[in-house]
Amino acid sequence: MRILILSQYFWPEEFRINDLATSLVKKGHKVEVLTGKPNYPAGKIFPKYRAWGCEYETNLGVHINRIPIFARGNRAWRLALNYLLFVVSGLIFSPFIFRKKDFDVIYVYAPSPILQAIPALFLGRLKKCPVILSVQDLWPDSLSATGYIKNKIVLNTIEKVVSFIYRHTDLLLIQSKAFEKPVRALAALSPIDYYPQSVDSSFACETPNEVQNIDGLGDGFSIMFAGNIGSAQAVEVIVQAADILREYSDIHFVIFGDGSKREWMLREVERLGLSNIYLPGRFPIEMMPGFMQRASALLVTLADQPIFALTIPARVQAYLAAGRPIIACMNGEGGRIVAEAKAGFATPAEDSRALAKTILRMYKKSVIELDEMGKSGRLYYYENFEHEQLVEQLIKHFKFVCQVKEKK
Repeated sequence: MRILILSQYFWPEEFRINDLATSLVKKGHKVEVLTGKPNYPAGKIFPKYRAWGCEYETNLGVHINRIPIFARGNRAWRLALNYLLFVVSGLIFSPFIFRKKDFDVIYVYAPSPILQAIPALFLGRLKKCPVILSVQDLWPDSLSATGYIKNKIVLNTIEKVVSFIYRHTDLLLIQSKAFEKPVRALAALSPIDYYPQSVDSSFACETPNEVQNIDGLGDGFSIMFAGNIGSAQAVEVIVQAADILREYSDIHFVIFGDGSKREWMLREVERLGLSNIYLPGRFPIEMMPGFMQRASALLVTLADQPIFALTIPARVQAYLAAGRPIIACMNGEGGRIVAEAKAGFATPAEDSRALAKTILRMYKKSVIELDEMGKSGRLYYYENFEHEQLVEQLIKHFKFVCQVKEKK
């Protein structure tokens, strides 16, 4: 098949869509990507790229077409411009870039912003091919929950735009079954199907690559958090729980990643005099499986917002694959999956005392009990989220929408 993937984020930015694109190429499909200039998460255009002009390159058999974009920076207005310019650039440049090319299907990988689907819908109409939208985030709810936008008029306008996108898409793929109701409310009669996220198979490797030593990791009972350190993750609860547990000298919190709240965490650790929290920073994704294998338990957190109770963070799949016990400090779907997999414990979002009690509960488990949790989680991953089986499912979705399009 001739597949066009439209995603504002792509290699060398570290997103799930990278592995999916290369897997499709390995299965014999021709894959092109329309994306921006890499600038996530630091907010600056990566070295060797420039913000303006179109650029083209090939990586692992994937043909990558890059359009102009405004770097996201670290302020709300810059982020808004980043989102809007990608849409405008896509509408202006994509017809020229693909003027001599045809596609069987257009696949939109849509973490925020979902607005990136607009150029895909335009191209789909232009090329007379179906468009599939992978809904990774619920707009405008997530914008309101994270505090990026509070103006009701703006939120209502965005809701109408999202409804337009949903209603004009040939197939909507939702990453959580709990997404169906809110997506259906805006999608009218557009077909919806459940299609969860996966992770690279390296996370499930029992003997991952050796990694460097990190303070706090592998010492005593080490609790590892990996991913974005932002307001959506409510990382305040980690600091508060660490403060409660400061008397347990062998319990360590190791926080990998970067984000808007990392500097705040560093200041709080110093202000409170906490010696049980370590923030080593951001590392290449290929190193994470090795770090996870050294942890006693893996921690995932989300804010106490209705929208996040519907969401399954990608880290849940990565943690399950890693085969280590999981502590899910969140409400709803993510915690439900951890409990259903018997991979660890779920505890209410943003409740630091409950989190501290849950950590102590796991701390008191034997090595054998902890290993059993890890094995259960990995088995659940293979049965529900394994990468290759999900790639095959996606190809079936591609063929389905093509058949439907042909009959119209």
